[in-house]
Amino acid sequence: MAYTKIHAITATVDKAVDYICNPEKTDEGILISSYGCSPETAAYDFKFALSKTRQSDPNKAYHLIQSFLPGEVSYKEAHQIGIELADRLLEGKYSYVVTTHIDKGHVHNHIIFCAADNVTHGKYHDCKKSYYNIRSLSDDLCREHELSIITPGEKRGKTYREWQAGKNGSAWKDQLKADIDEAIKNAETYEDCIELIRAKGYEIKGEDFGEKAHKFISFRPLDRERFVRGSAKSLGTEYTKERIKERIEAKALAKDKKRVPFPSRKKHVVKDYSKKNLIDTAEDKFAQNPGLKHWADIQNLKIAAASYSQAGSISELEKQIAAKSTLAKTARASLVETERQLKDLGQVLKYAEQYKANRIYHIRYQKSKDKDRYLRQHETELLLHDGAENMLKRFGVGTKNLDVEKLRSDYNALYSKKQALQKTYKTAEKEITDLSRKLDNLNQYLGRSPEQAAVDRKVEKSRNSL
Repeated sequence: MAYTKIHAITATVDKAVDYICNPEKTDEGILISSYGCSPETAAYDFKFALSKTRQSDPNKAYHLIQSFLPGEVSYKEAHQIGIELADRLLEGKYSYVVTTHIDKGHVHNHIIFCAADNVTHGKYHDCKKSYYNIRSLSDDLCREHELSIITPGEKRGKTYREWQAGKNGSAWKDQLKADIDEAIKNAETYEDCIELIRAKGYEIKGEDFGEKAHKFISFRPLDRERFVRGSAKSLGTEYTKERIKERIEAKALAKDKKRVPFPSRKKHVVKDYSKKNLIDTAEDKFAQNPGLKHWADIQNLKIAAASYSQAGSISELEKQIAAKSTLAKTARASLVETERQLKDLGQVLKYAEQYKANRIYHIRYQKSKDKDRYLRQHETELLLHDGAENMLKRFGVGTKNLDVEKLRSDYNALYSKKQALQKTYKTAEKEITDLSRKLDNLNQYLGRSPEQAAVDRKVEKSRNSL
């Protein structure tokens, strides 16, 4: 279980950071992490970010505390949870320092983050809604780490250097073809295939058929400027839209999976009974009241019939759930990858702007006749310049031809990709919930236990393979 609280810092950011970084409280400084700044220069880094915002409220930073039950979590895991909370809450836009204190009877995290973000230069809006979001994110992390919560409710991503190298080469086309192949393998229909490819982070156009449709289907990763055609010349004959559709249909024929749709009937439905759960008629009140039992039986019949009419069959429902689960899993994996890239690129963008803004002070310092005097006057600017230069070198970004606008354009493209993937993932999860409810209703109404349902699936799979 983790409790959270947050308050604004309007002054003395340096003292607040010094307090949470106390070596006696953080296992001699081992349990300290930061993003977009270093603990030693956080006050300077925050001051630079704040200087670029036009909003006039006095808040310079925010101090978030996350506390755990005594004995429930190790020091290392608590610190990892603190970092994950900061990453999910701040989305790679705000600089932060995370420390874990172990000097009290309970382990707790301190997160101090700048009130101004490094990308749009807007300020963090602290309100009830934002606090509820913090609490929800903290609860989600507790579930993932198998900790108790207050209320019930992978592979490391590419670095910016690797991501940029992938953009400049042609290897992304091979990855595109591999992603199309995987989508074809998992899709039941051409439409499902297109949806799966989009879930992998691609923008698609020209996928439709017909007289007014484009001749070629085109694909574009959202971090690239141009589309590539699904033509024999660009990707090969196996990746035209006609061939993609043929490959899916051929796969279906090979497995002899013929879909028999349930006969459609025009009917006036007052309520969507498929969105309801079956009524448990085993309770005593139904046994004691025949009229109530009769009503419940009719309601259950309507619910089961509505679930069946929308699906066609139990096996069809199971196929749809499997397809949507694959879609959700694919979109989630792409989303995690994109979020890691955003965090990395957001840090690069922050240091690039910091370097560019303070570069003139470094040049004047080099030309100054009285370097000591100039250093005393502009110590903050010179520290920010040197710190930004060192961090850019660590990321493999050269400072000679630094293009901040290009970095910002790359960041915006990745952010658009993240939003598209979030929408796909949430939609797929909602559809899985709806389909699973319908399947549960049918299984319960027909008296099929989970074990029997699993046996039936194996038999069906065996028949289809013959």
